[in-house]
Amino acid sequence: MSDHAHPTPAQYWKIAVVLAVLTAIEVGLYYIDRELGLGALNAVLLLILAVTKFIIVVGWYMHLRFESSFLNRFFTAGFVLALSLYAIVLGLLGVLVIRGGG
Repeated sequence: MSDHAHPTPAQYWKIAVVLAVLTAIEVGLYYIDRELGLGALNAVLLLILAVTKFIIVVGWYMHLRFESSFLNRFFTAGFVLALSLYAIVLGLLGVLVIRGGG
């Protein structure tokens, strides 16, 4: 494993602010969906935000970006499997139903 510079407290605060902003957007989407009924669009937007936050947390706080490619593939495979299962469950519950015209 190669040596790398440890992040400064300022860098951790910047990432924490980014994560807080993304969380605020998620909460805002929840309330917007209650008023407008966005349905599948809201679910997709929330999934995108969840993926983004996961990548930031794993890459930054867990220092995965400095690890071997095997470990990166291991985390990626687990996340893809979990996301796939989540999408299947949302589909079965009718949240990700795409309605055709007609």
